[in-house]
Amino acid sequence: MADPSSYRPKPGQIPDAPGVYKFRDEHRRVIYVGKAKSLRQRLANYFQDLAGLHPRTRSMVTTAASVEWTVVTNEVEALQLEYTWIKEFDPRFNVKYRDDKSYPYLAVTMNEQFPRVQVMRGAKKKGVRYFGPYGHAWAIRDTVDLLLRAFPVRTCSAGVFKNAARTGRPCLLGYIGKCSAPCVERVTADAHRELAEDFCDFMAGRTGTYIRRLERQMADAAEEMEYERAARLRDDIEALRKAMEKSAVVLADATDADLIALAEDELEAAVQIFHVRGGRVRGQRGWVTDKVEAVTSGDLVEHALQQLYGEESGDAVPKEVLVPALPDPIEPVQEWLTERRGASVSLRIPQRGDKKALMETVARNAQQSLVLHKTKRASDLTTRSRALEEIAAALELDSVPLRVECYDISHLQGDDVVASMVVFEDGLARKSEYRRFQIKGFEGQDDVRSMHEVITRRFKRYLAEKEKTGEWVDEETGEIADLGPTEEDGRPKRFAYPPQLVVVDGGQPQVAAAQRALDELGIDDIAVCGLAKRLEEVWVPGEDDPVILPRTSEGLYLLQRVRDEAHRFAITYQRNKRSKRFRAGPLDAVPGLGEARKQTLIKHFGSVKRLRSATIDQICEVPGVGRKTAEAVLAALAGAVPAGPAVNTATGEIMEEEEPVTAGASEERRGQET
Repeated sequence: MADPSSYRPKPGQIPDAPGVYKFRDEHRRVIYVGKAKSLRQRLANYFQDLAGLHPRTRSMVTTAASVEWTVVTNEVEALQLEYTWIKEFDPRFNVKYRDDKSYPYLAVTMNEQFPRVQVMRGAKKKGVRYFGPYGHAWAIRDTVDLLLRAFPVRTCSAGVFKNAARTGRPCLLGYIGKCSAPCVERVTADAHRELAEDFCDFMAGRTGTYIRRLERQMADAAEEMEYERAARLRDDIEALRKAMEKSAVVLADATDADLIALAEDELEAAVQIFHVRGGRVRGQRGWVTDKVEAVTSGDLVEHALQQLYGEESGDAVPKEVLVPALPDPIEPVQEWLTERRGASVSLRIPQRGDKKALMETVARNAQQSLVLHKTKRASDLTTRSRALEEIAAALELDSVPLRVECYDISHLQGDDVVASMVVFEDGLARKSEYRRFQIKGFEGQDDVRSMHEVITRRFKRYLAEKEKTGEWVDEETGEIADLGPTEEDGRPKRFAYPPQLVVVDGGQPQVAAAQRALDELGIDDIAVCGLAKRLEEVWVPGEDDPVILPRTSEGLYLLQRVRDEAHRFAITYQRNKRSKRFRAGPLDAVPGLGEARKQTLIKHFGSVKRLRSATIDQICEVPGVGRKTAEAVLAALAGAVPAGPAVNTATGEIMEEEEPVTAGASEERRGQET
């Protein structure tokens, strides 16, 4: 535990100006980012008597080892810089909203020649129109299924689309009238894009105009005695009305707004957001956060706004945001939202009427979300804590192992030998810290030697990060090891943080190899154990008998989860390497020849056989291929065994020329293989 007075800046050193500050721990990792109207006044609050600090603030300042700051021009710049650094450094003590799921959106890929309607999750892409988020993917599919009668937009994948275009036959939706089948040119690209734009307009809330237009068309068709067409339009109108019923009207004035509500206690807060477009609730989402310091409701609202709109722009930021409490001060936040939207944004608390009633509904959802989260987390925290305590007691550790790393070796009969490292913190998988290794020190199958190599390489890098120079000299070769980037700005490094416990998949030999690797590096503060698959025995270094945990033990269950996750991660990597090796061609052996230039070469000559018979000068004629690369290509092809001649199975005739393979055909075949 650090003493905050050991790194407290002198009062005269801190400027009395707006800015953003960072606290770092002993490993130079950024653990907290904050902003302030006056850096001097704000930072002084952290260096008071520890007894007067909020418990989580006290934990942060005693974990930190240094503090630094950056002065900015105004509070809007401070708000933007704070958000940028929180996203970049992922500080452990900052307010972080945890989605219980990745919310699905209804997306229309307007950036493609033939726009496609589909369900999308994750980061938003440029040129794609998004609607939502929705609570469930099936809700999107139900809505789309109803709308396809009136807007027969493409919903198929690129592979299905290309296959239909090649065969000249549309998919089932094309036959039943739920796709306009642009793949077989039933409609032009411009006509299909107009359908997609109409679909987007309808989803954006402009429903009344479109339905009135369909009603006029239905009446005209009936008047002209085109009864079949009139019946189809009637069914289209009914389908659209059913889709509209799925999102009830909540605000009569066709408002576009986001409503944010909070439910909080001393330790945690739940946030619920309703996205209202055209007066209808078009999406809902929610988060839960730990209160890492004494934050007010206004602070939580500010963090939620950053989370919601930090990477949005234009219409994705609504012109009205309704909140339960206003940030203090409100002006920088409102100015920042206006910059994101490119137009004025109203940030306010609803006082009366339909908007206040809807805000009460959002607040009830937030309260239910917090209660549900606490019920789940109480069980999870209790179980995980008991599991870590049982492991610490069984292995006679001084404290519970908050960070556990597990290693596994995978191969196929000695080929493609790889290893995995998975990380669990507080009993939960931390997938961003997972790492994969290729065994480079020797050829063949030797799990014990492979384990020794992997542990050595991992902890050499850990020790190297501790060195002031950022370098580690290999004692055997005298050369500086390739350590990769060593960030000094606080971003997560690949091997910077040590575990309290190393788990290896295996028994006594693997455990001994791991312990020997640590001993050779002079590391004596990291515990080692192994979990053998046969009887689920826990082995520790230097002991002839294993530690037997009860079958009902939460500690054993956690070790099994860690071991199984390491095995899954290793075997997935090994299979990927093997499949790439099986798909490899002679051009893959040419150093510096990427996929694009390989495709260019194949397309230029038509086939590998013709490329093999070309001269160096002919290969140099291909754009982007120099003489050195051409020589390497011919050398690789000369060393590869050419495929046997093609034979016509009907006549037995040997074909003189192999079938040309175009870049497009090669790409299509590769897509089918995967």
